[in-house]
Amino acid sequence: MSVTLKEKGRWDPLKVFLKVSAAFVLSRFYRNANGPKIALIGGNLGEKYEDNASVFHKYLVNNHTEQVTAYWMYDPATDYAKNRRVPNAVPLGSFRNYLLFFRADYTFHGHSLLYDIVPSADKFLNLNRRTIITHVSHGIEGFKKILIQKEDVPLLKRTDYFNCASRYEYELKRDKWGIPEEKLVITGFPRFDRYLPNQPPKEMKRILMMMTWREWLFDLSKEEFLESNYFRSTIGLLEHKGIRELLKSNGIQLQIALHPFMKRFEEHFSPLADQDYGIEFLDFNQTSIERSIEENDVLLTDITSVSWDFLYLNKPIIFFMFDQQEYTERRGSYLDLDKDLYGYKSSTIEDVYQTLSYMLEHNITHNEWYGKADEFIDYFDQDNCKRLAQRVMGV
Repeated sequence: MSVTLKEKGRWDPLKVFLKVSAAFVLSRFYRNANGPKIALIGGNLGEKYEDNASVFHKYLVNNHTEQVTAYWMYDPATDYAKNRRVPNAVPLGSFRNYLLFFRADYTFHGHSLLYDIVPSADKFLNLNRRTIITHVSHGIEGFKKILIQKEDVPLLKRTDYFNCASRYEYELKRDKWGIPEEKLVITGFPRFDRYLPNQPPKEMKRILMMMTWREWLFDLSKEEFLESNYFRSTIGLLEHKGIRELLKSNGIQLQIALHPFMKRFEEHFSPLADQDYGIEFLDFNQTSIERSIEENDVLLTDITSVSWDFLYLNKPIIFFMFDQQEYTERRGSYLDLDKDLYGYKSSTIEDVYQTLSYMLEHNITHNEWYGKADEFIDYFDQDNCKRLAQRVMGV
């Protein structure tokens, strides 16, 4: 979670109380009946304008300004909203943020209402009974079993709709999460509207490497992290002589996108950037995940949700499952990691090398598991935002 916003909610209770109280009272004097509806949208803890929430925000701004005023909630510690001129951007935790929340007809969040839309919401959610709250999700569920924190319970109960990418996800949220069927809607993921489906590359020239995070790494010291299987496996890939020679001899660029939680260990990764071997680390102040997905031909990952985008696009995926047993024991997955993966599975660094060699030798530029795409994704028509707006807002 965003440390900045968590600290605001935890250490400034008096400020939050005063803002919430004043905003609640003032909101009673507003009437929205004759004007456009108000929708608050947020994702990625307010730290960037990416993913399902931002795509849906853009859609409303571009298509429904007469019916809806769509606001974007951003972390005030960032400057992307100003630099990118995000329309109707409102800083999280501000008085205006709380006032708009009490006035809002709708909210849409990608991760959590608490961090994407309105800080400390779990403490005063009972004051707002009018707003229709929708969870648009971050990625298709499956790789990670849900972890419900104490503060999440009232938020989950209060949420009116949970968007689903497919019948598969609908059944997962119904049966595994225990969400009532009347709260589940299948409209597809907004972020898939960014792409035409089934767009395999002509050749392998760029590989995107993205490894997700494990919550049990949070409290490790620097020394402990550097000895972790996670770090050693990630570094091992970049140091492997065979992989480096494959990159160099085939003119392939390896772009590494570090998880945001790895920021404090960045100094231990960056020395491995090597222009001679085409190894570089992405700076998301200069580029975006969306652009990286479009520009790269192959994904090398563990269990990141970006893999669903590569499946949608019919691009090859290598799943590096270096800690499958530990991950299964500590967190667990709804997918069978031996049978349900939609890409090449590699358990060791040497396996990754052999898989890359095989793909290059056989000129594989499509996803051989693309036939499984419609098991997890129902819509390929770029109308997911339209369906979501119609189902929840009637516009």
